[in-house]
Amino acid sequence: MTRGNQRDLARLKNAKKQGDQNKGKRSNDGLSAAARKQRDAEIMQQKQKKASDKGSDKSK
Repeated sequence: MTRGNQRDLARLKNAKKQGDQNKGKRSNDGLSAAARKQRDAEIMQQKQKKASDKGSDKSK
């Protein structure tokens, strides 16, 4: 049983590695591709509207 510490360290290292691999990836939010596309389109329209409103305020 001299390898207990080594095994624990390997588990911690692997857990960190797995966490780093999942960084930046989209989580599965349970939406279909069409629903996700629709949601993203609505978000982009809101952002564009906000940007255009901001731009028109500066011109006044």
